[in-house]
Amino acid sequence: MADVVLSGAIRSNLLSMQNTAKMLDETQLRLATGLKVRSAVDSPTSFFTAQGLNNRASDLNSLLDAMGQGVQTLEAADQGIKSILKLVDSMKAVANQALETKVKAAVITGNQTGAALSAATALNGLGDLATGNTITITVGEVTETVTIGAASGNIATVQDLIDWANDTFDGDEPLTAALTPEGQLTFEGANGRDVAVTAASGVTPVSLSGLLGSRTTATDGVNRDKFERDFNNLREQIEQLARDASYKGVNLLKGDTLSVFFNTEQTSKLDIEGVDLTPEGDLNIGAVDNESGNHGFALDAGIKAFVDTLNSATNVLRQQASTFGANLGVVQIRQDFTKSLVNTLETGASNLTVADTNEEGAKMLALQTRQQLGTTALSLANQAEQGVLRLFG
Repeated sequence: MADVVLSGAIRSNLLSMQNTAKMLDETQLRLATGLKVRSAVDSPTSFFTAQGLNNRASDLNSLLDAMGQGVQTLEAADQGIKSILKLVDSMKAVANQALETKVKAAVITGNQTGAALSAATALNGLGDLATGNTITITVGEVTETVTIGAASGNIATVQDLIDWANDTFDGDEPLTAALTPEGQLTFEGANGRDVAVTAASGVTPVSLSGLLGSRTTATDGVNRDKFERDFNNLREQIEQLARDASYKGVNLLKGDTLSVFFNTEQTSKLDIEGVDLTPEGDLNIGAVDNESGNHGFALDAGIKAFVDTLNSATNVLRQQASTFGANLGVVQIRQDFTKSLVNTLETGASNLTVADTNEEGAKMLALQTRQQLGTTALSLANQAEQGVLRLFG
C-alpha cells in the first residue's frame, strides 16, 4: 500500500508531538524512579563516576563496622581495668585491716597445785610422765615431738624441755617456754596461733598434770591468717577477671594486639598493643605466703611492702587506662571522619544520578501543555486540507 502523503505542516507538527511524547515518557520515568541517570546509556560519565563513588562508600561502610568492633574491644578492656582497680582497692583495704589488727600471743600457763617446778626438776616421775614418754607441742600448724630420757636427742629435766622448745620453734612460728618465779611453766606463741601441749606413751595419752598442774589457757591468740587468705582470694579474682575481659577473641589485658584499619588499602591503621594486667604480669602482685611456718602478714613491714606493691599496681592500671582512652579517642575520631566521608561520597553520587523532582514536575506540566498545544496545531493544519473537500460538495 502506498505511503500516506502528509503535508509539510502536518509532518512538522507530528514530529514535534512525537518528541514531546518521548520527553514526557522520560520525565515520567524520572519521577517514578527518582533517577535522572539509570544506566550507562543515559550518561556514561555520570553513571560510572557515581558507581565508583558508591563502591568506595560501600567499602568504607564495611570499615565502619570493623571500627565499631574495635571500639567495643577497647571498651571491654576499659571495663576490665576499672573492675581490676576496684579489686586492687579491696586488697588494699584487706592489707590495711591486717595492719590495724595487732597480733596477740597465745599463752598456756601451768597452774601448779603442788610443789613449784625448778629448772632441774626431772621429767621422769613428774606426775604420770615416765622415761620413753613423748611430749608433743603444736604451734599453729607446726608440730614437734621429743622423748623423755637421758639418751642423746631426748630431754630429762624441765630446763631441757624449755631449751628444746625455744630452739625448735622459731621463725614464723616462734614459741617461748619459760619458768615463772612462782615455778609455773609457760608456753607463749607470739604469732597468735593456737598452742597445744600433749604427752603420750606410744599412742596412749599421758596426763600432764604433774608438769602443768591444772592447765589453763590464759589468753587466746590473735593472728592475721584470715586476712592473708582474703588477700590471695582477691588476687585470684584479678587473674580471672583479666582472662575474661576479651571481645571476639581479642583480650587487650592479656597481651593481644588489636589492629584497626582506616582505609580499604590497609595503609592507614592503628595498632593497639595489649598488656598483661595480671598479678603475675605487669601488676607484679605476689601472693601472700600462708603456709605453716611462713606467713606474709606476720610482720607489719611485710604488710606495708604489699601495700606499696598495690599502689604501684594502681599507677600501672591508671596509666594503661589513659593509654587505651587515647587510642579509643583516635578510633572514634576516624570513625566520625569516615562517616562524614561516606556521606560526602553518597551525596556526590546522588548529585550525578538523582533527579530533581521539583524540576521534573515542572517539566511534566510544561510537556503536557506542549502536547495539548501540538494537538491543537495539528488540528489547525488539517483544516487546510479539509477545505479541498468543500470544492466537491
